[in-house]
Amino acid sequence: MSSSINKELKEWAKAIAIAIILAYLIRTFLFAPFIVDGTSMMPTLENGERLIVNELQYRFGQPKRGDIIVFRYSEEQDYIKRVIALPGEVVEVKNDQLYINGQKVEEPYLNEERKQLAVQGLTLTDDFGPVKVEEGHLFVMGDNRRNSKDSRMIGTIKFDQVVGKAAFAFWPISEIKWLTSK
Repeated sequence: MSSSINKELKEWAKAIAIAIILAYLIRTFLFAPFIVDGTSMMPTLENGERLIVNELQYRFGQPKRGDIIVFRYSEEQDYIKRVIALPGEVVEVKNDQLYINGQKVEEPYLNEERKQLAVQGLTLTDDFGPVKVEEGHLFVMGDNRRNSKDSRMIGTIKFDQVVGKAAFAFWPISEIKWLTSK
């Protein structure tokens, strides 16, 4: 009987060790938790929301316009922003309207905020540009354009700064949602 208990304990220990190794590999190479710090992505993401970031997404492909990404701003800090323009594109805002390569770009995720500000005689995004995005770089902005430290101030970001794509908001529970490109 003690040999069957020993065997059972060894099996359990092996299963737990495998689970720990798998959890470590998944956390390190595939998905990572991220806490939104600040209001720069409001109303899409709120301060304190917890997300899952897909770190594998861009190992096999490039970011797309509209993706919400996490990137390394400094050794101590990661930022979360939306991809606005891709390498080789020219981005500018005139009269609160985004243009890429001279073509008007709709941003439906900003409509409600724009309406609220227009009532007050304000714009969401000040005019800037044109800015040409270098190869290997991205132009990113927060959805809360009036309160976001983004490519308008810090310049474009390099692909190798990108940690991954924000995939899923899981906390608070009332705000659970998939984060899709828009």
